[in-house]
Amino acid sequence: MFLTIVLYALFASLFGLSKGTLNYSEPFFLIGSRMLFAGLLLLAHQFFYNRQAFQIKLSHVKSLLLLSFFCIYLTNTAEIWGIQHMVSAKACLIYSLSPFIAALVAYIVLKETLSKKKWFGLLVGFTGLIPIFMTQSSSEVASNETGFFSLANIAILVAVFGTICSVYGWTLLKKVVSEYNYTPLMANGISMTIGGAMALMHSYVAGEAWAPIPVTDFGPFLQNSLLMCLISNIVCYNLYGHLLKRYTATFMSFAGLITPFFASFFGWYFLGETITWHYFASIIVFSIGLTIFYQEELRREKLFVTPETV
Repeated sequence: MFLTIVLYALFASLFGLSKGTLNYSEPFFLIGSRMLFAGLLLLAHQFFYNRQAFQIKLSHVKSLLLLSFFCIYLTNTAEIWGIQHMVSAKACLIYSLSPFIAALVAYIVLKETLSKKKWFGLLVGFTGLIPIFMTQSSSEVASNETGFFSLANIAILVAVFGTICSVYGWTLLKKVVSEYNYTPLMANGISMTIGGAMALMHSYVAGEAWAPIPVTDFGPFLQNSLLMCLISNIVCYNLYGHLLKRYTATFMSFAGLITPFFASFFGWYFLGETITWHYFASIIVFSIGLTIFYQEELRREKLFVTPETV
């Protein structure tokens, strides 16, 4: 259980790190350079330690491009743009809508049924986010991006809506790994490299200050970027896989409830962000909704693991 808490604390730290690094870099360049570096790192590992599996077939290019676009480029660029305009804790909480969105996608696209209890949980969870949507950070006010439909809120909603893309992307990833016989490192390395390149092109086309690159202070930018790559693409990637061998996927998703708590603490402690009562009201109601939603699955999959698995 301790490692699970560590995992989500690390995930939460990425929101604050991303927010802090935006003081030294343009948002799209930050995402593009980070993903490109992480992807090349994974590909290098594949090349030197399992060169036999280092290959790409022409017939698989379409699936790999779709995976890169939906899972890496679209979701991450929308997320970082939203983080730029709101406190990191708010972004983390709104992004926690992902399990609800995934359930709706399964209901609409895959025709999976939802019980009354799950529908009630969805309603409570979405209702809980109303107070946090109505709050405005200083950056939102300064840029006249106010109200429920501020551009920042829309950007995070796009990122959460990108869960639809992620569902499709995970299907593609499973196909690439299972049917096309790519290793997970190879598949993720390719998608991160291509998705990162897309974000860098977006950075250039969007007019970010390439003179020569959109970075105002290279030292802190490099330090934070390397730290984010270490946390997200190396530590969390492997730790999550390790924990899935001990706990159910449902439990891991449910345990993610602690992420916004860590995000609020890190944002307050390291970035000096002000966390209002609206945030805590939202996280309490949202947590209740998610608890209701997962209750049946937790009971079915035996949330409480045996002593041998702890």
